[in-house]
Amino acid sequence: MGDGVNKSGSSQVEPTMKGWLFKWTNYLKGYQRRWFVLQNGHLSYYRNQAEMAHTCRGSISLHGALIYTVDPCTFVISNGGTQTFHIKASSEVERQSWVTALELAKAKAIRNMESEEDDVDAEESGMSEEPDVMRKLEGALNELQICGELLGKHWKNLAKPLSEIESTPDPDLLNSKAKEVCERATLFRISSNAMINSCAEYLKTAQTHGHKLVKLLQHEREQRQRLQEMVETLAEQHSKLERAANAHAHRAVASEPEEEDENEFFDAVADGGHNSDANDHFTLDIRTRTGVRRNSSDSSSEAEETQETKQVVVVTGSKHPNSTTKSDADATVATVATSNQDTKAGRRRRRTRIPDKPNYPLNLWSIMKNCIGKDLSKIPMPVNFNEPLSMLQRLTEDYEYADILDRAAQCTDPCEQLAYVAAYTISSYSTTSNRTGKPFNPLLGETYECDRTDDLGWRCFNEQVSHHPPIVAQYCEGAEWHCWQEFTMTSKFRGKYLQIIPLGSAQVEFLKSGNKFGWRKVTTTVHNIIVGKLWVDQHGDMEIIGKGAATGINCQLKYIPYSYFTRDSQRRVKGVVMDNGNVKWVINGTWDEQVEIAPVIGNTGTPSNPVYQTGTPVVAWKRRPPPEDSERFYNFTLLAAQLNEPEEGVAPTDTRLRPDQRLMEAGNWEQANKEKLRIEEKQRAVRRKREADAEKAAAEGRPYTPYKPIWFEQQTEEGSDVITHTYKGTYWTSKNEQNWCECPDIF
Repeated sequence: MGDGVNKSGSSQVEPTMKGWLFKWTNYLKGYQRRWFVLQNGHLSYYRNQAEMAHTCRGSISLHGALIYTVDPCTFVISNGGTQTFHIKASSEVERQSWVTALELAKAKAIRNMESEEDDVDAEESGMSEEPDVMRKLEGALNELQICGELLGKHWKNLAKPLSEIESTPDPDLLNSKAKEVCERATLFRISSNAMINSCAEYLKTAQTHGHKLVKLLQHEREQRQRLQEMVETLAEQHSKLERAANAHAHRAVASEPEEEDENEFFDAVADGGHNSDANDHFTLDIRTRTGVRRNSSDSSSEAEETQETKQVVVVTGSKHPNSTTKSDADATVATVATSNQDTKAGRRRRRTRIPDKPNYPLNLWSIMKNCIGKDLSKIPMPVNFNEPLSMLQRLTEDYEYADILDRAAQCTDPCEQLAYVAAYTISSYSTTSNRTGKPFNPLLGETYECDRTDDLGWRCFNEQVSHHPPIVAQYCEGAEWHCWQEFTMTSKFRGKYLQIIPLGSAQVEFLKSGNKFGWRKVTTTVHNIIVGKLWVDQHGDMEIIGKGAATGINCQLKYIPYSYFTRDSQRRVKGVVMDNGNVKWVINGTWDEQVEIAPVIGNTGTPSNPVYQTGTPVVAWKRRPPPEDSERFYNFTLLAAQLNEPEEGVAPTDTRLRPDQRLMEAGNWEQANKEKLRIEEKQRAVRRKREADAEKAAAEGRPYTPYKPIWFEQQTEEGSDVITHTYKGTYWTSKNEQNWCECPDIF
């Protein structure tokens, strides 16, 4: 199989590697022979070479991917969320050749943050030649540096057995050492060839384009200055237009007759922002599966199914006068509202707000102009863009309406239970409608606990388990349910908007029924980054899949993008719960106000065009009103204001002890920025030390143990080959004993 592997490179095409490998498909077929191609920072595979022209069976981006070996011939590639490839080579040398090539491609992808979309934009603008010259030269230099590092690493690995051969008189031992030398010499030869090619490419690129660099640099500076002046002028004009439009709107509203106003506008605050006429029926596209997926939860298995989409019409039942107002959700609002005045024994009195946000002026464009096309999670940003909460705490806010899960736990019908779970997933977005501050990026090893068993009935624990890619592992437990998730994401700034695409997954298990449900979050987009008022939208499709005892049950939700050309309510969410393809429950509402669920009681349509009638809808979730002056402290809800409240006995890695975040909350932003730089540099120094220790161990031929999370461990999900971080179950015991000996010093 080794002769099927080849590498090529030129100044126009990224280095490629192709060859036959064995890929895990599913438990019935096991490992199957597939044709793999490594090119342009992606690893793709096909059933045979002929398929390269028309059918790609799967592809994974190496930027931020995890690459690790399992045994002498097997290695795994995972993007930390949606995709995992288990691959087996025919020999250890072949495996190492692929792993080396993958590491090289990953390093190049990390150093080159510009995306393919940015390249297209540059070409369309007629300015592709200038950045292309710089990109080629920088890319050739980066490849040369990477090859040099790999060459040095493999030479150290080769030098040790060579020196041992010189000092070994035993002929039998010489034979075994000779085999080891041959294998490592092969790796050294591969690295040497790559180094030779890289040197030639760099020399050619430098000779071809070197004389243009000075002129191009000056041209780029002039273009950048002109662009900055244009954007600043545009921002001033936009602000004037926005103020004029707002003033005109206020005058128009004041002058219109009351009757015309009622006929024109459809936002009703009293009933959660829904217009009854608009919501008594709606259409929805749902996906139905045909064929069989041998293992639906295995992200690396090959699907043998197809999907069909059909449109259904849902006619909601009439509402009783009190059915949507005297609901369980309203009762919960009253309970939580009074919980902070409760002074009974065992219930802690908590704060209700944080210090007001100071008004510090900031030239937004001066910072954001260098971020276009890049992953915002990897760019150092001042705290001026942040809110005084970390990503660990923002994820804990998902449980603000965990009482919905308590109600779901009481359901005997798994479809009704899933309808409540769907309402819970929607409620987790309610705080994002007016929260535009960026949470702090957690440090590797940073943790956060939130124990609200005394008043809300749940406790949650989070840990930052990986830095590249950034991954948060979370575990939360209520009286009758457990919920856990692994959260990672990609984010891109495109100039006018910032898009955040979650990659991790979340699951909930109900202890009484044994039902499990899993889902992935939808895409979040922040608009008007440079000009205008910031606003957030959630959009995309979410599928909640039943597992275990709930296998065969699923829910499809559609988050409808914001549109200026609709009279319907904005931020709408529509969905259905299905049992083996049969619609049983309907979900309808908005992700920022409330959600109603209703059982299906009839179908008057045809199989291809069904029309479902529902019973009386029930309010499964309704947003609690925020504190009256919340706009003065980052638009925090009551729970958000309490998340960073100091607490005794927490781990030394707990977010509450993070100094830059604490200083920002207190309003001392200047000192907070200094602390933020200090902490980030400390983290980089620790990472450099780990890398140096790993290289030293490799040179000495001894194993090196990489960083491992303290409270979570990587395990394979039950019934699949997906590897996730699983809670060990030891944190709360360690807290009771105040045993923090394993916690690193990160602050």
